[in-house]
Amino acid sequence: MCHLTGKSEPVAPSEDECKAVVGEPAPDFELESDLGGKARLSDLRGKKVVLYFYPKDNTSGCTMQAVNFQAALDKFEKAGYVVIGVSRDSIKSNTNFRNKQGLKFPLLSDADSEVSKLYGVLKLKSMYGRKYLGIVRSTFVIDENGILTAEFRDVKAKTSVADLEKALGIS
Repeated sequence: MCHLTGKSEPVAPSEDECKAVVGEPAPDFELESDLGGKARLSDLRGKKVVLYFYPKDNTSGCTMQAVNFQAALDKFEKAGYVVIGVSRDSIKSNTNFRNKQGLKFPLLSDADSEVSKLYGVLKLKSMYGRKYLGIVRSTFVIDENGILTAEFRDVKAKTSVADLEKALGIS
């Protein structure tokens, strides 16, 4: 389990202690879904999952990535994948984002960052001289048995979905 320190300066969790490991069971979680209720990874056993973490609703890069996932959703579903997006935004923000962009897949709220820590996607970032912990755009592929089969970290918003399709052989 990863922990953030209580220091005044943000400290990123160590990648070694936080990272989900390919070939091992994907860390299970339960998060609030913009589609209502809770979503649990373990409830998706028997299905393949594309779990992608994105920094912020309604930003240009995150919008581009989400729209690209939506455009390719039929391909992913035909290949047996469920697509799920995760951010640290509120459910209200996730719902507004999904509705505005016409997304047909769930967005989950990791407001307390616990799942982001489990998957090792938090990184110390800097904007205008202010340091903060933010999500590094990352995608994880989980098989029907709940095993993490692939990870793609620090991906580019513009090309991440096409790159994933190619890697999974569904393009």
